[in-house]
Amino acid sequence: IILNNLYLFRIILNLLRIKIIKNMQPLREAISENHTKAERMPFNVRMFKGQLGPDEYLLYLVQQLEIFKTIENIGIPSPLLSRVDAVQQDIDELENKGVEPQEILQSTKIYTTYLNSLNKETLLPHIYMHYLAIMYGGQMMKKAVPSSGKMYEFTDMKTAIASIRKVQKDEWADEVNKGFEYLIDIFNELETSKVA
Repeated sequence: IILNNLYLFRIILNLLRIKIIKNMQPLREAISENHTKAERMPFNVRMFKGQLGPDEYLLYLVQQLEIFKTIENIGIPSPLLSRVDAVQQDIDELENKGVEPQEILQSTKIYTTYLNSLNKETLLPHIYMHYLAIMYGGQMMKKAVPSSGKMYEFTDMKTAIASIRKVQKDEWADEVNKGFEYLIDIFNELETSKVA
């Protein structure tokens, strides 16, 4: 009787596991709606089409630098991901060409304040969102921006991607979606801001 009950218990447990796995929405699918919204933001579309002026792109880079500084101060899975120096090189390049320095936007300040409330573990979904975006989409973006695009250059992209994939979890969906909401706010403010 005990063996039969144990066998029945295992069957029920396996059926529950299968049901749970089927009900889990893979990360990519769970974030696709907000990912698409962010991609289609007018500022982002103009950037992909190469329609940003150097002043607009510099404003974007200043926001990126603030986000990457915040993330990297908390911690990233691999030093190969680090973007702070690369973004700073792009900023320096544009400023050396006479483009006026730009300010950190209010939406970026709100987002980085939120990021600073996270720890290394809870920050990982935001690392996934930002760093994979520039590793994948950035390779096309590099050709369209009015700088050398150092931000999009990685010394070992394959290993950098693997460092994120190794820790990636489907359970990140809510936090990645929250990150996209902050990013959408930043794109909105970028589009409506008057550059210096």
